Amino acid sequence: MLPTLATAALTIVATLLGAILSGRAQERAAERQVRVTHTETIRRDRLKAITELACAASDHRTMLWRRGDAVLKNADPERIEALRGESHVTRNAVTHPLTALRVLIQDPAVRTTADRMITLTYAIRQAIPTAPIGADPNAAKQRLTEAREAAKVAHDDFVDTAARYLNPAMPTATPHPTPEEPTR
Repeated sequence: MLPTLATAALTIVATLLGAILSGRAQERAAERQVRVTHTETIRRDRLKAITELACAASDHRTMLWRRGDAVLKNADPERIEALRGESHVTRNAVTHPLTALRVLIQDPAVRTTADRMITLTYAIRQAIPTAPIGADPNAAKQRLTEAREAAKVAHDDFVDTAARYLNPAMPTATPHPTPEEPTR
């Protein structure tokens, strides 16, 4: 009878111990899943902020170019004013993703290249002539083109830096073609 009781007690203890260990394993698996889900959500939010900021800056750069080109081509004042209004809308569209990026990403390289991209994009406005083109419209167009190209390079640098931040295993590439490489 004693061996039967010992076997029964051992069976009960083993069952309880198995239930405890199984419950703890399930709890740890659930915690791991929550951490993975949280990490994926943050990564997705960071990618969204980066993508939206790059697109908003590109839209604003394009609008500033169109506005400057209209001034250079002596477009109607109404057309220039309409483009000016549209450029205000595209500039405002930069604010939300820039704020999200600053909240979600503390990496100095990403922040620095984002700030540079925005600064150079906004600088295009300084290259837009404010008065009718005088003796040298080519010089004015050249300044506008240089400002736009600088903003495009800064945009590409930001995208490359952000991509490396999101995927550190990504190899570092030359962001701009060398004379031997074909252009995009």
